[in-house]
Amino acid sequence: MGTWNSRGLRGSTLEELINRTNEKYREGGLALIQKVPTPITPIKIDQATRHITLAYFDQKSTVDYIGSVQGIPVCFDAKECSADTFALQNIHEHQVDFMVDFEKQKGIAFFIIHYTHKDILYYLTLRQLLVFWKRAKEGGRKSFRFDELDPDFQFDKHAGLLVPYLDMIQKDLDRRDD
Repeated sequence: MGTWNSRGLRGSTLEELINRTNEKYREGGLALIQKVPTPITPIKIDQATRHITLAYFDQKSTVDYIGSVQGIPVCFDAKECSADTFALQNIHEHQVDFMVDFEKQKGIAFFIIHYTHKDILYYLTLRQLLVFWKRAKEGGRKSFRFDELDPDFQFDKHAGLLVPYLDMIQKDLDRRDD
């Protein structure tokens, strides 16, 4: 399985890379995916600069991105992990509930995880997350290890795209049909 081109991720956040990929997909007419803004209530505003200096979140956010790929509803969240173990506490129950409901409406929900220490991007299907989630709920590990993941869902390098998640969505769809 290919590891990600380390030069491509150096100095950039995963979110920036996804945003640039979303622009390419939109320009190509392949997908329309938007970043979901997190609603905040400003508490303090610096009058001189008119910048918010203190705020709180209005509500729990659900996912980072939502939109449509060739008429298929899609939602996903982006996470970074600096170890071989991903703690499930980084994913909130209300996010999982939203994603489960989203898939009940014939959508596709997933996570993109950047394993920063390995410089690998991984597409985590909601189905796979739910296996780990159930295990934790039943008293098992409250995390999952990198070696528990299906290597077929590691991103390969792709000309012109930083996070080519459409390839993974297709693989995800193909596995659902099996």
